[in-house]
Amino acid sequence: MNDGINLHSPTVIGVIQQETMTAGFSMASEPQTGSLLRTLAATKPSGAFLELGTGTGLSTSWILDGMDQYSTLVSVDSDEQVQAIARRHLDHDPRVSFHLADGATFLESLSGRKFDYIFADTWPGKYDHLADALALLKPGGLYIVDDMRPQANWPSGHDLKVAALIATLEQWSDLTITKLNWATGLIIATKQSCPS
Repeated sequence: MNDGINLHSPTVIGVIQQETMTAGFSMASEPQTGSLLRTLAATKPSGAFLELGTGTGLSTSWILDGMDQYSTLVSVDSDEQVQAIARRHLDHDPRVSFHLADGATFLESLSGRKFDYIFADTWPGKYDHLADALALLKPGGLYIVDDMRPQANWPSGHDLKVAALIATLEQWSDLTITKLNWATGLIIATKQSCPS
């Protein structure tokens, strides 16, 4: 089995990838991760989705490709230049709303809302304000993070932050997690109805 072929990428991926490279953005999600995000999105019909870190919209396009017509996706990023690429190619889709905001502030503004699926691909909601993000997750909801394996673009000392995040998620009382040493390294967590 070759997990890198026949991924059936969303049609918009090619042009977003080209503009991502032109912009010099090196933190975009890769195709295997995108394929998994799409498959997991398909498990949440009529779902409420949250993406923390739009980037240029590569992962956004995969998530949208897995969502049904009754689902909605809220995507936030603090970098106007990279998010503009996503907006240019995906803003026509009525299921998605883009927000240009500081991630931590935006998480606070969502207090009281609940989501079926959260993909945390930026610092707020992942390396800081983790409890705020997890508080937004419905029972049975999915919390997904990638880039858990060493990456060439990691700043010095980032490996310690990754290790701390993994250890925290392993001990979180109402999460059931699976760690995947695959693609860039992912963790998929499901919120339990009652802590174990």
